[in-house]
Amino acid sequence: MKELNLRYRGLDKTTDVLSFSQMENVTQQSAISNQQSILGDIVINLHKAKRQAVERDLTFNEELSWLLIHGILHLTGYDHEKSRYLKNKMERKEKELFNVINPP
Repeated sequence: MKELNLRYRGLDKTTDVLSFSQMENVTQQSAISNQQSILGDIVINLHKAKRQAVERDLTFNEELSWLLIHGILHLTGYDHEKSRYLKNKMERKEKELFNVINPP
């Protein structure tokens, strides 16, 4: 994971999830009209997910759900690194989707 993060993001550290879009050069409209359904790839660091689950008081499966949601949101255009507003927007959407599949 550290190697992927360095290669694709220039960050020499590990991370919990990476998303690789397959639609970067495709507009949303052309993707819809071509019925393209592959948004991209998501890589989840299972070792980090296991540790984070304990830290966040979640089950391992709940943590995997959270990371998958996070990755999918990145693939659909959300970006928490551009501004505080966009970070808050993405976090609200993560919580909303997480609660749909893991009701409180």
